[in-house]
Amino acid sequence: MISGISEKNRKLLDVLSRSGKSLFSIKDAAGALNMPINRVRSYLGYFARHGWLSRVKAGLYIAVPLGTINPHEYKENPWIIADRVFVPCYIGGWSAAEHWGLTEQIFKSIVVCTRKNFRHRLTNIQGFDFVLKYVNKKRFGKTKNVWFENIKIQVSDPSQTIVDILDDPAIGGGVGHVAEIIKNYFNSEHRNDSTLLEYITAKGNRAVYKRLGYLLEVLNINAAEIIDVCKKNISAGYSALDPTIKVKGTFNRGWNLRVNVTRLGK
Repeated sequence: MISGISEKNRKLLDVLSRSGKSLFSIKDAAGALNMPINRVRSYLGYFARHGWLSRVKAGLYIAVPLGTINPHEYKENPWIIADRVFVPCYIGGWSAAEHWGLTEQIFKSIVVCTRKNFRHRLTNIQGFDFVLKYVNKKRFGKTKNVWFENIKIQVSDPSQTIVDILDDPAIGGGVGHVAEIIKNYFNSEHRNDSTLLEYITAKGNRAVYKRLGYLLEVLNINAAEIIDVCKKNISAGYSALDPTIKVKGTFNRGWNLRVNVTRLGK
C-alpha cells in the first residue's frame, strides 16, 4: 500500500494522469488503460468514492492532486469543463468580453456557444453555472485560442464577440451592457471595422445592422463608414433593440427598431 492506495491502483491512476487529458470519460479511460468499459467503470467509481478522482458529471472524471484536503470538492477550471462537455464550442458573450477587457462587470456564469444540442439553456456542473447558446455549423463564429493548464480553449475573438451579443443581447447581459461593451471595443486596440462588418455579413441577421448602427449613433462613436453600411443593410419591419425585454418601447423609423431600452452603457 502507498498512501492508502494499492500498488495496482496507484499504477492505474498514474496511467490516467499521464494520458494527457485533464478531464476524461469512461471511454477515454478504457482506451488509456486498455480495459473493457464495464471494468473501467467499476474502477472509476471506486477511485471517485475514495477521493482519488473527482466526478465532474455522469461519466466524466478528473484526477485529484495528492494532498487535496477535500478531494470530493475538488473542481476543474470551468472553461476546461465547458470545452470538454459542450464541444464543439467556444467561450462567448459576456465571458469573452471579460476576457478581452471589454467590460469591468463580473458575471458568475459562463457563456458557451456550442453546436451540441442541449435540453436546458442554463446548466450547473461542479457548482459552475453555464449559459448555453446553440450555434449551427454555418454560423459558428471566429475564435482565438487561449491556453489553460496546457489545454487549448476557443474564445470568440473581440469582433466576433461584438457580433454575437448584437445578434443575441441576452448573452451580452442585455442591451444596456452590450452598449458598454461596444463603447469599450471601439476605444480599444481590438477595434477592426472591416473584420466586424465581415463577421456581421457571415452572421446573416440584419437586426445586427440595426442595433449596431443605432447604438453607434446614440453613443456618439466615431464610425461613420460603419453607420453608413448599417443603414444600407437594414431590413424591412421592426426589430426589438433588446428582444429579452417585454416593454414595447418607441418606434425608430430611421433604424426600423423598437427602442425598448433607454439606459445604455455607463
